[in-house]
Amino acid sequence: MMRLLSRREMYGYELVEALSKETDGVLAMGQSTLYPMLYNLEAKGLIEAEWRSAESGRDRKYYALTGKGKKKLAEDSESWRALVGALESLGVLGPASVVAGNGGGGVPA
Repeated sequence: MMRLLSRREMYGYELVEALSKETDGVLAMGQSTLYPMLYNLEAKGLIEAEWRSAESGRDRKYYALTGKGKKKLAEDSESWRALVGALESLGVLGPASVVAGNGGGGVPA
């Protein structure tokens, strides 16, 4: 979620759709899962929310990363890179070029 919000502000339904689309449905989640996650991130000061009226006239709550959220995302991204590197060194995952290019995720059968 935070990676999506690092690109631009989004409202809830937009986040659900983007997550599903960008992960080919692997990380699809319903709004009933999304909103508690967003409330938690907001309570921790990692994101902020603002109500705005859309062109349709409908009010939507837009979410954006805070400075604290950007820092946390950078830290977490580095941790994930280290984890992926460790899994690659154990042969659990193929090299990043294999993971990105083979459609099988680089995971051995």
